[in-house]
Amino acid sequence: MSVIFVVIGLVLILVGADALTDGAAALAKRFRISNLVIGLTIVAFGTSAPELTVSILSAFKGSPDLAMGNVVGSNIFNTLLIVGCTAAIVPLHVPRSTISKELPLCILASLVLLFMANDMWFDGASENVLSHTDGFVLLAFFAIFFGYTIAIARNRTDDADDGSIKSMPIWRSALYIVGGLAGLIYGGQFFVDGSSQIARSLGVSESVIGLTLVAGGTSLPELATSVVAAWKKNPQMAIGNVVGSNLFNIFFVLGCAASIHPLHVSGITLLDYAVMVGSAVLILLFSQFFQKRTITRWEGVVMTLCFIAYMAHLVAHA
Repeated sequence: MSVIFVVIGLVLILVGADALTDGAAALAKRFRISNLVIGLTIVAFGTSAPELTVSILSAFKGSPDLAMGNVVGSNIFNTLLIVGCTAAIVPLHVPRSTISKELPLCILASLVLLFMANDMWFDGASENVLSHTDGFVLLAFFAIFFGYTIAIARNRTDDADDGSIKSMPIWRSALYIVGGLAGLIYGGQFFVDGSSQIARSLGVSESVIGLTLVAGGTSLPELATSVVAAWKKNPQMAIGNVVGSNLFNIFFVLGCAASIHPLHVSGITLLDYAVMVGSAVLILLFSQFFQKRTITRWEGVVMTLCFIAYMAHLVAHA
């Protein structure tokens, strides 16, 4: 029954996120909001809505390890598996601005989370807590990142309607939005409850379930986006998709979760955070060395093998 709850919850989350994004984008378009703003806000939120829903509900339901494991695991999944597999199929060209700005920012975000979430290691505290203050600081970082993104995007002059946003009557847009929100809320409850029950029945920690099952499930939108991009001979989109999602997860998802309810984390180890930081560093190194500004096929294979090794470690120590 727990597995059924997880599957139903995940389907509701993914369908809900898609419906909410389509409805909100169509409504925004009807009120003449530019494609640029829609893409940077509504679509960006839509792809990270699963992580946001699961992490906030996990915090409220007293499962902070599930909330933190979801974000840390999703970022590792995005970086090592999605980029690795995509590069193994089609070499990834990495834009110069991504190497000089976005990737270092992604590493910084990972380091900030590592220090914030390891009070016992760095401050000698009695427990690891991502506090209200930490949440507000992360949201402040998100505001800075979002402002930077808007400023950079304004340099683009092409905002033509490419037909990617569905046109629909206002009543249908409202129906999509309400239905999408309902799917996210109820799907999130099913998914979190089912995941917690699976952890208890298997005798493993919620942190392991969060780092594996939950992280993989909530990263499906990013996986789908990257696979489609590679299939359409536009694989470099995978880098932007992953970097943007990882920053959104740390700054916004955890920022919202911690500012609403402090996360008392015990099951996520320093190694898990180190793998998250190291995977971001690995992308930067592979982008800079050997074949400049390109992640080659063999580098993609190395990243995929690193992900498999990390998953094997989690299973072995569950």
